[in-house]
Amino acid sequence: MRRSPVLSVVVWAVAAFLTVPTLFLIPMSLSGGSTFQFPPPGWSLQWYRNLVESSGWRDAVLVSLQVAAFSTPLAVAIGTSAAFGLMRLGRRLRVAGAAALSAPLVIPNILIALAIYGTFLQLGLSGTILGLVLGQTALAVPFVLIAVLARLQGYDRTLTAAALSLGASPATVFRTVTFPLILPGVVAGGVFAFVASFDELVIALLLQGPRNVTLPVQMFNAVVEAADPTISAASTVLVVVVSAVVLVAQIGWTRRSEKRSGSGA
Repeated sequence: MRRSPVLSVVVWAVAAFLTVPTLFLIPMSLSGGSTFQFPPPGWSLQWYRNLVESSGWRDAVLVSLQVAAFSTPLAVAIGTSAAFGLMRLGRRLRVAGAAALSAPLVIPNILIALAIYGTFLQLGLSGTILGLVLGQTALAVPFVLIAVLARLQGYDRTLTAAALSLGASPATVFRTVTFPLILPGVVAGGVFAFVASFDELVIALLLQGPRNVTLPVQMFNAVVEAADPTISAASTVLVVVVSAVVLVAQIGWTRRSEKRSGSGA
């Protein structure tokens, strides 16, 4: 199929509009100046050094990684289970259930954060790692749900019936037939869940504790309170981590697809 030149120009223009502003972070994070300046007056690693040596910034990165590491598999498990449950319902109930479970995507985060904060305050979870994990899981579940549901829509149920008729147990069928077929949706949902959790600010801002400050909250405080140029280095790290997760998932899945195509040929 011949590609339209106009469409290619539009795609590249949109890609540039979304990515070029982010690229300005890199030279600013290597600035030798004492304030935000572009172009930098000189080059230095001082802000990366401060990011590593400052306990506040270092701990914020570790807390964000810790929260994302726990909330991502939890969101994947809940979202995948919910998707299978919805597929067993009738069409109307399925649509209603999917809309209800996807509500965090359309409801303003501040409203969800206030509701979670009020509940967790009574349960004693405010200011704890567990509270951050549960709160950010609530926002990440819809990403997994939508991705897995989309995959299940095209799932051929006769494959499951055939495996069961041949004597395989339900657990074996799920492990050897169902799960490999829905794996792309699970992986995509997991990647989006990780990004959503690692980058979440509003819930983390309300549920933070003295020792549980995430990187987005630390960056927010740096802008509001002191305009610390270390935020440029932290922003670069945030972009690199998120991009690396997406890129690794994409490369891994591409290689897996190529291996399957090669074995099929």
